Amino acid sequence: MSDRLTQIALDDVDDLGVGCGILGTGGGGATYAGELMAKQVLEERGPVRLVTLDELPQDGLILPIGTIGAPTVSLEKVPAGTEPARLRAHVEARFDAPVVALMPVEIGGSNGVKPIAYAGLLDLPVVDGDAMGRAFPEVQMVSMNVAGLPPGMVLLCDPHGNLVSFEPSSEYWAERLARTAAVAMGGSAVEIDYIMTAAEAQGAIVEGSITTAVEIGRALRGRGAADGVQALVDHLGAYALIEGKIIDVERRTTGGFVRGSVTIEGTGDDAGRLLRVEIQNENLAAFEDGRMLCCVPDLISLVDDQSGEAVPTEVLRFGQRVAVIALPCDPLWRSPRGLEVAGPRAFGYDLDYVPVEDALAPRA
Repeated sequence: MSDRLTQIALDDVDDLGVGCGILGTGGGGATYAGELMAKQVLEERGPVRLVTLDELPQDGLILPIGTIGAPTVSLEKVPAGTEPARLRAHVEARFDAPVVALMPVEIGGSNGVKPIAYAGLLDLPVVDGDAMGRAFPEVQMVSMNVAGLPPGMVLLCDPHGNLVSFEPSSEYWAERLARTAAVAMGGSAVEIDYIMTAAEAQGAIVEGSITTAVEIGRALRGRGAADGVQALVDHLGAYALIEGKIIDVERRTTGGFVRGSVTIEGTGDDAGRLLRVEIQNENLAAFEDGRMLCCVPDLISLVDDQSGEAVPTEVLRFGQRVAVIALPCDPLWRSPRGLEVAGPRAFGYDLDYVPVEDALAPRA
């Protein structure tokens, strides 16, 4: 990462959306709606300030914010824009302390972009960081949990003005109860959890991720529409797993998640190969001939084989020409606690985690 950004202006939104799409590993919601929201707010109110934790009052509250639910639902069900103000007012009344900043709960997909719009509406800065360094599908899969912070009070709000607030006994109950509420609210809702002070956030978040996302977008734009995949490989040190055509998509929306798989048939130098990617909102694992090439918590993104821009799981379709890239996750996820929270066994795979660079070494 080069010099950290100090604001997100109108001209940064497209690059931010592109970067969030790549880091979202297929999840977090398609970025288009979030980009439109952010552009409208920035046009009306000007740039949103991007801050580090050290720039904030250490006893001020940070609200990690995002949409919970199935990305397929978020294609048609967008926030009203009133949810953040209601959530902020409830938090400040409950904690008797000011909210000093928002933070994306994940830098993936639209969940990495919408907080810019929310911050502009609330006249608040945004922390240059998030709770994942990517996107994960479940509430407990956040860096704050890895760092030992409790979920605390969890709040959900929908476009109809319904607000749900509860205090779960554990991080896993936070996921169960929040998922149930999101389904009842129509399949998605705006959520806040792991409310913390700036002091508590020190060492408990992935810092610099908004700047990273914008830089990814700039790298793709700088290389042009025909060389996007190579730009990602060069800029991120990503691994190109396969280039080819989608020949099968199995996708269902159930229990507040998108689940399924997609199969890519290789073309060109990859002719004769088949790669299957399994999905739970995000791309979880990539298999070839029964061998796992990459799995959570490392990142797997399906991108357009020319532009390099991400193709989210909810819009995958037969015949699309894509490339599949993989890159290492933030080091916190490779810790014993990180793997317990979001490693392959957390998703039901009876497999030990193998870093993507080691898993691909035999092929290289």
